[in-house]
Amino acid sequence: MRCFIGIDLGSTTTKAVVIDENQNILGRGITNSRSNYDTAAAVAKQEALLSGRFQLFRQALASTNALNGSLESFIGQLERDFRAEQYLEQLDDLEATCHRNLEKTNFGDAKPALREALDTVFGQLKAEAGALFAPGAKRKSDFFRDIAGSQYLAAGEAVAKSMGLRYDFLLNLFDRSIIEVENRVYGDSMRRHLLAALERSFIALPDTALRRTQIEAPIKSVLDTEMQETYVVGTGYGRARLPFSKEHIRSEILCHGLGAHVMYPGTATVLDIGGQDTKAIQVDPAGIVESFQMNDRCAAGCGRYLGYIADEMNMGLHELGPLAMQSTKAIRINSTCTVFAGAELRDRLALGDKREDIMAGLHRAIILRAMSILARSGGIRNEFTFTGGVAKNEAAVKALNELVEENYGKLTLNIDPDSIYTGALGGATFAWRAVVEEGKTAEARA
Repeated sequence: MRCFIGIDLGSTTTKAVVIDENQNILGRGITNSRSNYDTAAAVAKQEALLSGRFQLFRQALASTNALNGSLESFIGQLERDFRAEQYLEQLDDLEATCHRNLEKTNFGDAKPALREALDTVFGQLKAEAGALFAPGAKRKSDFFRDIAGSQYLAAGEAVAKSMGLRYDFLLNLFDRSIIEVENRVYGDSMRRHLLAALERSFIALPDTALRRTQIEAPIKSVLDTEMQETYVVGTGYGRARLPFSKEHIRSEILCHGLGAHVMYPGTATVLDIGGQDTKAIQVDPAGIVESFQMNDRCAAGCGRYLGYIADEMNMGLHELGPLAMQSTKAIRINSTCTVFAGAELRDRLALGDKREDIMAGLHRAIILRAMSILARSGGIRNEFTFTGGVAKNEAAVKALNELVEENYGKLTLNIDPDSIYTGALGGATFAWRAVVEEGKTAEARA
């Protein structure tokens, strides 16, 4: 089957979307952008194609009625088992890479003990892997570096202490090795992992094993179906570094405008707040950009601002929104500079202001800055679509709703749960147009 792919290389994460010939979204993929943009693009694309496979599994199994109402639980189990297989392969790779780097580095007399320590640490990590992908398991991240890193650091600290080793030796090995492992693509392992995951799922869900043939046949049929990469379009913060020719690159403004239009055809104004920039875009009824404005090079008013505040508060980025939602008092944050906002944050804490009230003020300050960019682009028109990573932050959404109503009255505000993929969706749509629409035009001319 022909597939059309959009890849949005952001400063923090790289996203990909795969659509079919009828413009149906088959799959979405995301990974951290790494230091190697080529790898980030390849991994995000691979993740989107994998997501597309699972969507095709779902459709094929639904048509057979083989699972009798337990389709979603089976697909969920299969995906968890696949991720466990994938994680264990990467752990094996990380362990082997750590051992290679150990042999190449001069750790003196500590080398034999470090070999033993690595064996103990990775034995523990592999034993804990099943729990990470169990039903209902909570993971702060789905990126291998984050999961393996937190597990390795905790296990490594305990092992180093028990063996009387320097903990920084184990840290050194991890830091040197994770970069190598993170920049490898494991695309050739997908089929093997899916088949191994299928075996795991039959064991985890014994009732499904009784219908093994009816379940296995459509899944293997999907695996045998080639997902042809017909056309790929790249966009985003790092688009100039993507391994594509110029005709396969589109500006992120065009892609975000078109992506928002595809999600919500009535969209007139788009606000995208990403990791490094904020974009205000005005589009016409066909999704074509009429005008736009972006923030300057300052990080204030974008995701990096929140990341800086999270570091200052010694909190996870995902914790800021829920904390701000607990606020009962509005606090005005005067600084629009990220660095000075950190100083004001410390001053407010010293004065006894509550953390949740300060957080609410900081979120409002971010949105106020975005509102000024929107005003410069032509204001907000109905419908209004909010996209980007910050659109997942409930406190930012609350502040935006309040400020839009204060300044423009009641408008339709669209926020898609998958809005972080807006740019990639726009890229995939441009890819589709490049082949399908141009093909239709050529046929009409003929």
